[in-house]
Amino acid sequence: EVGEPFKEEKAVAKYLRFNCPTKSTNMMGHRVDYFIASKAVDCLLDSKWAKAKKGEEALFTTRESVVDYCNRLLKKQFFHRALKVMKMKPDKDTKKEKEKGKAESGKEEEKKSKKESGKDEKTKKEKEKEKKKDGEKEECKKDETPGTPKKKETKRKFKLEPHEDQVFLDGNEVYVWIYDPVHFKTFAMGLVLVIAVIAATLFPLWPAEMRVGVYYLSVGAGCFVASILLLAVARCILFLIIWLITGGRHHFWFLPNLTADVGFIDSFRPLYTHEYKGPKADSKKEEKSESKKQQKYDSEEKSDSEKKEDDDGKTEATRNLGTDGSGGERHSDTDSDRREDDRSQHSSGNGNDFEMITKEELEQQTDEEDCEEEEEEDTESRPSHEKS
Repeated sequence: EVGEPFKEEKAVAKYLRFNCPTKSTNMMGHRVDYFIASKAVDCLLDSKWAKAKKGEEALFTTRESVVDYCNRLLKKQFFHRALKVMKMKPDKDTKKEKEKGKAESGKEEEKKSKKESGKDEKTKKEKEKEKKKDGEKEECKKDETPGTPKKKETKRKFKLEPHEDQVFLDGNEVYVWIYDPVHFKTFAMGLVLVIAVIAATLFPLWPAEMRVGVYYLSVGAGCFVASILLLAVARCILFLIIWLITGGRHHFWFLPNLTADVGFIDSFRPLYTHEYKGPKADSKKEEKSESKKQQKYDSEEKSDSEKKEDDDGKTEATRNLGTDGSGGERHSDTDSDRREDDRSQHSSGNGNDFEMITKEELEQQTDEEDCEEEEEEDTESRPSHEKS
């Protein structure tokens, strides 16, 4: 014979019921809540009964003490032990799955044969590369760390059945709650609802000022709701009128987010939206696409011209270096050689065999020739005086 539970036992069971993680499932056609034994033991070891008070010992010191106490709760029918039974699929479903698997395997074989016929055209080198890539991928899969996310595994369904051996064991054993106390929050909410209903039924007994205030509040709330409904209908009518007049080219919405799933303030933003869907819009889109293409072509041409300019600059620099290197040799040449070089450069630059010379250049040339003749006469006259 099991006696009635003590206050302490009720308090511990209540703490377990609201703090231990639970899950819900069906058992014998009823919806039940169940918990796992190891989590219940951990929950009680973190409770206030596991801490010693002044002059008193702690109720729970080890896991064994918690197991013994839970056995007492089980005997007093706060919960009972259950057995997990995995649901087996019927034979019809298994046969259908086998048939589907065969059909899929046949389709895969056909696809493989087609792929093989196409792959015969490829060279042997490409096949070797593909094999190498497949091997690298397999190695990467093997080297994956355990912390990497994996594909979601399909959870196997199960049902609960009462266990023959009603004993509390620390582990992955399943226990179904029988004790179902009312939570304080639910009690408070129910009490508030009862008071509100009673107050509403006693409305004729309220003071006159309160009744007038409630009347105006109800009228204001009704007008607000009616205005929103009228706005929703009016904006649709306005959209249809503009759409019919413009032949479907102009799409004008007043308060487009009025009935959208947004906040109260965001439902009135923006004030309106307007879209033009006509031939001009299509032509504008085409013009934009053409302008973008032209910009791309211009940028490509500019890049080509810049490359050509860089090449020309490099060739000119090499020519200048060549002319600088040959400058030392030209200094040793006579005046006549310099003139010939200048004439040849002028003729090559103009592309003509004869050169157009100005009067100033002719006078300079004649003066230079006269000076040369005088120097020659002086050289001839000097040795004659020396002989005399």
